[in-house]
Amino acid sequence: MDLFQTIVIAIVEGLTEFLPVSSTGHMIITQNMLHVAPGDPFVHAFTFIIQFGAILSVVCLYWKQFFQMRNEQEFAAKMRFYGLLIVGVIPAVVIGLAAKKSGLLDWLLDSVTTVATTLVLGGVFMLFVDKIFNKGTDGNKVTWRRAFIIGCWQCLSVIPGMSRSMSTIVGGMQQRLTRKRAAEFSFFLAVPTMAGATLLDLIEMFGQSNDWVTSHNIAMLIVGCVVAFVVAMLAMKWFVGFITKYGFKAFGWYRIIVGGIILILLLTGHSLAMVD
Repeated sequence: MDLFQTIVIAIVEGLTEFLPVSSTGHMIITQNMLHVAPGDPFVHAFTFIIQFGAILSVVCLYWKQFFQMRNEQEFAAKMRFYGLLIVGVIPAVVIGLAAKKSGLLDWLLDSVTTVATTLVLGGVFMLFVDKIFNKGTDGNKVTWRRAFIIGCWQCLSVIPGMSRSMSTIVGGMQQRLTRKRAAEFSFFLAVPTMAGATLLDLIEMFGQSNDWVTSHNIAMLIVGCVVAFVVAMLAMKWFVGFITKYGFKAFGWYRIIVGGIILILLLTGHSLAMVD
């Protein structure tokens, strides 16, 4: 991967990580368009590791939620908050490890057809999600049971194109949280989920071979994380305001259009690459 490819993919990651459009799916599409080798182990790891930048954007934007403990009451609230995140991430850990061990995850990450199909199917669902689940009230809060159920919804995101953000936000709305509260808990749940995925990929890469540890690759990872951090911070702040006011229908149409165009190109034998 060169610098241009790295920056473009990182921008795509930052823009889409917290939007219900699938960051992994968009990165797979972008990699194909930019002629990035789909089976390269470093490319697989890069897809997950630059999410670390997006993780930091959540922590920085909501640092009081994560770290402020000025008295015993706030300390108890933080312990409950951390506990909810642990409960919420357990289903994804179980399903994610099983998918990775079986090789299913690596196969899915190379499948543009899977991404396009799930983009369309998820988009159709999002056209109606506000009518189906928009019953949340400001008085509702994330309970232990709700955190676990939202975590189960998050397991859908093992399929590229399904979107971790979409799965967890819909899960929160299904549990009668408001769109804003569901989106914010989705952001919070992303921190342990994505941190765990990043750590596992680093361990796997070091365990298999150290050949990828070159000054160029390390530089690309740093650039990717920094770009993803800045872009994700801006996208996240915009997204909360947008869905609170307008809902999810616009994202549904976007998914259908993008996924439909890709499926048409694939079915007609065309390449996604910008230059063949």
